[in-house]
Amino acid sequence: MRSFFVLLLIICTASVNAQPFSFYKEKYRPQFHFTPAIHWMNDPNGLVYHRGEYHLFYQFNPFGNRWGHMSWGHAISKDLVRWQHLPLAIPEEKDTMIFSGTCISDINNTSGFADQPGTLPLVAIYTAHIENVSQSQHLAYSLDDGRTWTKYNKNPILDIGSKEFRDPQVFWYAPQKKWVMSVVLATNKKIRFYSSYNLKQWEQMSEFGPAGDISGIWECPDLFEVPVIGEPGKTKWVLMHSPAPYMQYFIGDFDGTTFRNENPADKIFRPDYGPDYYAAITYRNLPANSSPVSIGWINNWNYANDIPTTPWKSAMSLPRKLAIRKINNEWILLQQPADVVKSLRQKVLLMLKNETIDKTKKLSIKTQQCEIEIVLQPSVVTVSGVRLAAGNGHEIEIGYNAKTQILYIDRSKTSNRSFNENFEKLSHYETKLVLSNKLLRLNIFFDNSIVEVFANNGEAALTAQFFPDEKDNGIELFSINGVTKLASLNIWKMGSAW
Repeated sequence: MRSFFVLLLIICTASVNAQPFSFYKEKYRPQFHFTPAIHWMNDPNGLVYHRGEYHLFYQFNPFGNRWGHMSWGHAISKDLVRWQHLPLAIPEEKDTMIFSGTCISDINNTSGFADQPGTLPLVAIYTAHIENVSQSQHLAYSLDDGRTWTKYNKNPILDIGSKEFRDPQVFWYAPQKKWVMSVVLATNKKIRFYSSYNLKQWEQMSEFGPAGDISGIWECPDLFEVPVIGEPGKTKWVLMHSPAPYMQYFIGDFDGTTFRNENPADKIFRPDYGPDYYAAITYRNLPANSSPVSIGWINNWNYANDIPTTPWKSAMSLPRKLAIRKINNEWILLQQPADVVKSLRQKVLLMLKNETIDKTKKLSIKTQQCEIEIVLQPSVVTVSGVRLAAGNGHEIEIGYNAKTQILYIDRSKTSNRSFNENFEKLSHYETKLVLSNKLLRLNIFFDNSIVEVFANNGEAALTAQFFPDEKDNGIELFSINGVTKLASLNIWKMGSAW
């Protein structure tokens, strides 16, 4: 049976990699968001830049389009938007699934795995999951730039005898020349920090939590340093994780041992206020002077297995560059699409300036694959914004209520919502957004079944899936309860990353 399992795995992986362009033409298939050619995908894992390549590992079921048989899928990119699939990296073995984790470029060979001059180890640290038995942290390494992997013969490297201890993220803490690991005690809603000098032996340093959103189990922690906008050379630390099925972050200081939150303890801060953004982590070992970059999973555990896509399921977000700014005495994580995303723009579909919107303004273009930049000046009591996938009584609405200062996304009028009752219920999402200079700036990416919205230079983000009919391809501007000024509108056709 074990031999058959391995043979089937090899056949499936070879088939996907041999014929990547026989896929990516299906209904609902995103064209500039990463998706596996076939089968189920969830959390991004092991994001690392290594020898000129961005590596994306991810939770993957090699045998089907629903969650199960967790292994690490693998893709590489030169630019973070155009991807090449590689064979399965770390497969499930016997009763042990390969859950989420990290990958680091061990440039100083602290692990000792490099035994030849010029060899630079990639080290993956992940959760080995045995259903209803245990979760412990294991290690695998690669000496050929991630193409093949060897599991460490002294695994586990960290085991506390728990069934809910997972998702390690590891980074090099230069001031003390050591590795730091953040890992969750999922049901205790805590993040624990460990240190190591060789990636093999780990010592506990401190804990953080419970704090903020404790409504769901905690998963996928990530601790990283981020520049402060307007203060050259100054940085703060962000602790981000996923209280299922959403995300939250804390911002403060890390002294190599303990993280201390500096934001209000009684307020929840989310990197994304839409329904479909989870398990985001940041890239390790980026080139010098690069902005921190994160990627998240676009789906929601309330309906993830049932979304109506085939032969693949789930997508990754666009790469997001990160910074922070203090606004009203609170540290806010700013997220914007990485600059390279602009390279996918093909042609300008429409440009407008200095117009007014009264009730509804239907645009002349029809598309389900575009980028929109829009600047609005809402009047005091208007509700205004943009509707995508409009037609036949369907639409997804991205709007701003000027009176309540609420930015929202509403997919309750989109088609094909009945595949899961939770999807229909979870239709309206919103966040407070105070305008600067009375202007609302939206950068919107519409990719067939995905919308990512970035507001006011990244102060807020909302991500949502929906599944429009092919004829639902109109775009409308709207203003309710008065007139809204349209300062500018630019719409680009977006090309395929494949």
